[in-house]
Amino acid sequence: MISLTSLGGAGTVTGSKHLLESDGRRLLIDCGLFQGLKALRERNWAPFPIDPKTIDAVVLTHAHLDHSGYLPKLVKEGFGKKIIASHASMQLSEIILRDSGHLQEKDAEYANRRGFSKHKPALPLYGIHDAERAMQHFSVVDFHEQTSLPGGAQLVLRRAGHILGAATAELRWGGQTVVFSGDLGRYDDAVMVDPETVPEADYLVVESTYGDRLHEHRDPTEALGEIIERTTARGGTVVIPSFAVGRAQSLLYHLWKLKQAGRLGLTPIYLDSPMAINATDLLHGNLDDHRLSPEVCHATCNVATYVRDVEASKAITASPMPKVILSASGMATGGRVLHHIKAFGPDRRNTILFSGFQAAGTRGRAMVEGASEVKIHGQWIPIRAEVADLPMLSAHADADEILRWLSGFKRPPKKTFIVHGEPHASDALRLRIQDKLGWDCIVPEMMQAHSL
Repeated sequence: MISLTSLGGAGTVTGSKHLLESDGRRLLIDCGLFQGLKALRERNWAPFPIDPKTIDAVVLTHAHLDHSGYLPKLVKEGFGKKIIASHASMQLSEIILRDSGHLQEKDAEYANRRGFSKHKPALPLYGIHDAERAMQHFSVVDFHEQTSLPGGAQLVLRRAGHILGAATAELRWGGQTVVFSGDLGRYDDAVMVDPETVPEADYLVVESTYGDRLHEHRDPTEALGEIIERTTARGGTVVIPSFAVGRAQSLLYHLWKLKQAGRLGLTPIYLDSPMAINATDLLHGNLDDHRLSPEVCHATCNVATYVRDVEASKAITASPMPKVILSASGMATGGRVLHHIKAFGPDRRNTILFSGFQAAGTRGRAMVEGASEVKIHGQWIPIRAEVADLPMLSAHADADEILRWLSGFKRPPKKTFIVHGEPHASDALRLRIQDKLGWDCIVPEMMQAHSL
């Protein structure tokens, strides 16, 4: 018998961790950080629900922080086995986890220096050294190749679109087939490949980030161009909080398209995120994971001025000239973009442009919902700039696209577990799947064990 327990990513869109257990062996699918609401973030500091030493392997669907970001802490607490991932996911994880450790060290140091933390002293959850230790446990597997896992399980990864290296995970174990969707990408995306069909599953664990809504069918290049043109026409700057992995690269492609059409004139474009710059470099080495030809890939990567050092970033902030700044993080939870929001948020000429899901409890969600001020580095910053949102640039499948992917199964799973969504989104998807496909669905609770 196999049991499934969600240690994270159930009832919320963050902290994905799904535990499979059989005959004393344990496999963990994804190991993400909780982000957003304070009550969720505090779970990162709680003792891990099981002894990390007892986990026989971790399977990583993709490198985003809410799926990979707890790995350094897991290793720090005693996990010593393999972390199984695709090649691009391993490459991106090295960038993301090192950056996460660096930012946590810097944030703790900044909080201690400015004295705005309640903790004396403020400490990072983990640092760069912990991230480097976690990377030593990675083991790369190819897409579509069957891989043996501890306890007799067999793993097959298929492309999920979404970001470079993103995968769905099929595990055959103890006579059962359990499939994890990870994060599903979009169909007909301009940059990323379509999510691949999975033929069958006895049990399915599917994400529901956009389970209650549809993306606008509007040309994202056109929508982006209109926002930039009206902002620069009034002498303003467009600040785009961007997920460094995936979204930044898609935005660069659409900006290149606008430049090709002669629409942005001499407006400078800056990519102010060392992590996003490093992730963009990986496009050239992973051509099978995206749609761009080598020539278009090269042009896309050259459309922006790359800003690596802090002094150059400060110079951008100080410049009064209209411009476009892409900077992490995508939900304005940390990173250099916070300094740009502090500088440009109070001026009505400017625009803060979001281009993806904003989790509850993040500054991004607050601004999208109309907050007149946000707290950054212990200060309340007025937001008078235009706040815009382009959800059609999301890398997540919407409700229709999730149903399209589910329709590829040759037979209904015995049970479908709906995870990685806020409660209303997960329940809306549950009802839709039951109504459209007639499948047996459940929205599991955190730490609730299910026998398969």
